[in-house]
Amino acid sequence: MNGIIKAIEKHQSTFEKISRNIYLQAIKDGFLAAMPVILFSSIFLLCASLPEVFGASLPGGLTDWLNKIYNYTMGVVGMLVAGTTARCLAGSMNRSKMPAGKAISEVSVMIASICGFLLLAVTQQKDGSFVTANMGTNGILSAFVSAFLTVNVYRFCIIKDITIHMPKEVPGTIAANFRDIFAYSFSVLGCALIDFLARSFVKVPFAEVIAKLFQPLFNGAESYLGMAFIWFLIPLFWFVGVHGPSVVKPAIEAPLFGNTTLNLALQKAGEHPSHALTENFGNFVGELGGTGATFVVPFIFMIAMHSKQLKAVGKASFIPVMFAVNEPLLFAAPMILNPYMFVPFLLAPVANVLIGKAFIQFLGMNGFMYVLPWATPGPIGTFLATGFQPISLLFIVALLAVDVLIYLPFCRAYDKELCDQEAAKLAEETATAGVTDESVPAAEPEMPVSEAQENVAAKPEAKETTDAPVNSASDDPDDPTKVLVLCAGAGTSELLANALKEGAEEYNVNLTARAGAYGSHYDILPNFNVVVLAPQVKTYYEDIKKDTDKYGIKLIKTQGKQYIDLTRSPKEALDFVMGKLNEDDETDA
Repeated sequence: MNGIIKAIEKHQSTFEKISRNIYLQAIKDGFLAAMPVILFSSIFLLCASLPEVFGASLPGGLTDWLNKIYNYTMGVVGMLVAGTTARCLAGSMNRSKMPAGKAISEVSVMIASICGFLLLAVTQQKDGSFVTANMGTNGILSAFVSAFLTVNVYRFCIIKDITIHMPKEVPGTIAANFRDIFAYSFSVLGCALIDFLARSFVKVPFAEVIAKLFQPLFNGAESYLGMAFIWFLIPLFWFVGVHGPSVVKPAIEAPLFGNTTLNLALQKAGEHPSHALTENFGNFVGELGGTGATFVVPFIFMIAMHSKQLKAVGKASFIPVMFAVNEPLLFAAPMILNPYMFVPFLLAPVANVLIGKAFIQFLGMNGFMYVLPWATPGPIGTFLATGFQPISLLFIVALLAVDVLIYLPFCRAYDKELCDQEAAKLAEETATAGVTDESVPAAEPEMPVSEAQENVAAKPEAKETTDAPVNSASDDPDDPTKVLVLCAGAGTSELLANALKEGAEEYNVNLTARAGAYGSHYDILPNFNVVVLAPQVKTYYEDIKKDTDKYGIKLIKTQGKQYIDLTRSPKEALDFVMGKLNEDDETDA
């Protein structure tokens, strides 16, 4: 097993390069930017569907109104993702691939990409109306093509200075409007040409050509073997410290969301929603409790283990894990790079998705029809996303039981080793204490109660003057040190940000903190003095350092267990951040 881990670690740099690919990042960040729309629309759709589940009916006008909100939000999400993906890719290009002094206009590429998407995905009828079927999730791949083409055309035109040069006398704001005319024209005409070729040779819009070409891939991904492979890779990457979803999921974003829409359409048509490969199926089944399907692990630690370490980890992590924030468990147990956890960490997700697909295919359980927040507790999310089916409750029980059976033997083996280590450490401490007892000074007389009360009353003042870290960044109450904590999904970053805020308030330190998700931080980055990277995004250190250096921001990366320890101790978190700032001050001095 150690040999397998070493072989994976040997190629870790390759996996990190894949996860940092700007096109994959643009897909992920583009979806992240559109996620409020997806979640918002799903809430209204769920409300419209609730009466049908319970055998009731809403007034026709109310149902139409709820469906209208869904159609004009989720129904155009392909168009929206075309714009957000282009914007995110342009931002990455500006940071890494553009010459000094030249930049791609992120607003301009958004507009051009949306126009290009419409040409690729939408068909105009003779009466002037539009066929909008491909403007939603069916057009996701067209959105990616339009975004990638547009940004690269803009980059080429800017580098080669293909533009309209206005006279010096023309105001800058007016001249700027003419700067991107050629880039816009070439990118939109490029999309129009692609669609023309598709309609001429294949007789369908480009959006449907792409879907047809990739259909064998999607079918393969939704097979038992394909789904097992996907949810084998995700925890495999995580196990060696590479954020697995960032590497794997961008390649299957289209079917993940497209199949969710197809399932809902099948349900409304009175047919069985049979697609298993959906976004929330991955969140609530393959990643039940987070990557590695770790929902049951904290409870195993608390109930069935004997080592102090595992019991403490279980108590500290069971609430975050219920909401799919399992980094406290992954790094504190630890499970990452722990040979005892290698097999169950990879096996449990695979078993879950195979059981889930079997329930859908053979037992009539609905495929997931709604997009719910990823942090919804898996059992609740499964019940909601399947349309409140009673069989989904049986499915949840089956998953939890199987995951317990998979994890329990390996947890017991690991627990035995930890118990032996703890016993050996206790014996060593006892022996050491026996040798040194003679040198221990006699205990002082017990303090009178009145004096103890006075000391307790005085303690907060002493804490402020003796224990508080020194705020080296700013002593001005109107200009606090602003810390941004970044992780993959703003889950564990919220834990550390809260610890920093609690420590700053307790010790009267002039500091504020905010949590964020890597990829959605670019616009707010200049507002901060310090950025702390969680372990799961440390692979992006060199990329973000270019931005932090540009703005004069202190960048700090953390290690796994160290990061989790900081989230649990406000004082240690505060000392850590302020200590890093003080190091810089001493170096400058």
